[in-house]
Amino acid sequence: MIGLLILGHKGFGASLIEAAGHTIGGLPPRLETLDMDYREPPERLRESLEARLRTLDEGDGVLILADIYGATHTNIACRLVQRGRIELIAGVNLPMLLKVLNYRGLPMDDLINKALSGGYGGIVCAGSTAALKEAGR
Repeated sequence: MIGLLILGHKGFGASLIEAAGHTIGGLPPRLETLDMDYREPPERLRESLEARLRTLDEGDGVLILADIYGATHTNIACRLVQRGRIELIAGVNLPMLLKVLNYRGLPMDDLINKALSGGYGGIVCAGSTAALKEAGR
């Protein structure tokens, strides 16, 4: 089973995991969060991230779901990506996390595709959707 790490600003990952646990009725194994403390030097952030990845990887790899691309923590994580083994998707949302939790037995590439479809599919403009339904589309 692929390990999952939510990487983000303080409190972001814990809140996302709590919401997912509420939705699915419990917390699955090998799902963790790592909050970034910007008072720490980047080398320390990298060490913390590497340690968490080692803990989560039991042979199938780790998928990192990060809050925003281009921030210090995702820049550090990008340097640790190993195609097919350690992967990073930025822009995580709750629909993406739920999709990943339901399909984490898939191979990494397939899981990434499920994550992306869940993330994209969870972004909806309610006004536009309601207008389409009213128009019978």
